[in-house]
Amino acid sequence: MIYNFVIALYISAVHLAALFNKKVAKMVKGEKEAFAVLKKQIDPQAKYLWFHAASLGEFEQGRPLIEQIRKQYPQYKILQTFFSPSGYEVRKDYKGADVVCYLPLDSPRNVKKFIDLAHPYMAFFIKYEFWCNYLSELKRRNIPVYSVSSIFRPQQIFFRWYGGSYKNVLKCFDHLFVQNEESVRLLESIGVTRTTVVGDTRFDRVLEICSQAKELPLVESFKGNNRKTFVAGSSWAPDEDIFIPYFNEHPEMKLIIAPHVIDESHLQEIIGKLKRPVVRYTQATEENVKQADCLIIDCFGLLSSIYRYGEISYVGGGFGVSIHNTLEAAVYGIPVIFGPNNYKFLEAQGLKACQGGFEIQGKEDFDRLMNKFLSDEACLHEAGKNAGDYVRNNAGALEKIMNTVSL
Repeated sequence: MIYNFVIALYISAVHLAALFNKKVAKMVKGEKEAFAVLKKQIDPQAKYLWFHAASLGEFEQGRPLIEQIRKQYPQYKILQTFFSPSGYEVRKDYKGADVVCYLPLDSPRNVKKFIDLAHPYMAFFIKYEFWCNYLSELKRRNIPVYSVSSIFRPQQIFFRWYGGSYKNVLKCFDHLFVQNEESVRLLESIGVTRTTVVGDTRFDRVLEICSQAKELPLVESFKGNNRKTFVAGSSWAPDEDIFIPYFNEHPEMKLIIAPHVIDESHLQEIIGKLKRPVVRYTQATEENVKQADCLIIDCFGLLSSIYRYGEISYVGGGFGVSIHNTLEAAVYGIPVIFGPNNYKFLEAQGLKACQGGFEIQGKEDFDRLMNKFLSDEACLHEAGKNAGDYVRNNAGALEKIMNTVSL
């Protein structure tokens, strides 16, 4: 089978890359240890619901479902697997799961060994996870498997003339909970009909996060009462080159930066671009934070709560591979600005359509938009309201899934 040949080549390439890349090395080590984790932690007498997410973003999409099942069906145990270290390393101690480990790569041998040890009662694959051997083996063993928050486009291999037998992997799912009607039409074109449009579970997730947002006294003190606060989340250097010069020239605003990468070299690079008083969160006190105009968040885990302190937000990544999570900001009823690489994200398109999100092509667009927001209070308020309404109006995917899955 061509797929297994490709997987074998991929495994070889990954092991070679691990010699030179720490992140890949962590993944390889974690996959090797996964079987030992299962042997030690899996209770053979229990029924496990298996959730698989490639990385942290996909995990957050599946998390509302995990936690709702925990509430309604406490008799089940949860197995959570990750493909990427950026998911596993952050959530390896997640209390909502009984077992957390890496997912070994999709070779026939790994698959049989993994499923033998995990013996899942049911499986949920989040968004883009379509591993042929895992799905085929689950189907062969009559283990129900669901795709959650998936989205399909004509460019994907399933819908190409050369897709061949790979299309059949989608028929292994007992049901696909998809984000939009286009996905349903595409799936129907290749004979996959067990689908339901539920939207994106991330809307439910960000509403939950919003309701549980942490109070951060240092950020509260930094914000004060007089000036508008601009929150830039998950920023990269190209993003910072756009909003930092504007901030330097506008003393009527304050700036909170939560960069995507918080290594020392990047933090020093940011500080070097700033021309106004700045303090790092880990070095902030009640006194010095009040004297700063810019607060740099140099630790993880706070961003989703920090957006609540802003009047305007910026979500980074749009001048690189792709934007990060715009919904985390929009849920607080503030406008969201982002770069041009956002076409794969339905929520970004939705925010643009309702005038709650704003795409910029560069510094001129950004400056023009910020001038408008800072000078026109009604415009700022309306854009924020549009963003918040968009999130609330698109929630409900979790309830639709729970009403369909038979537990």
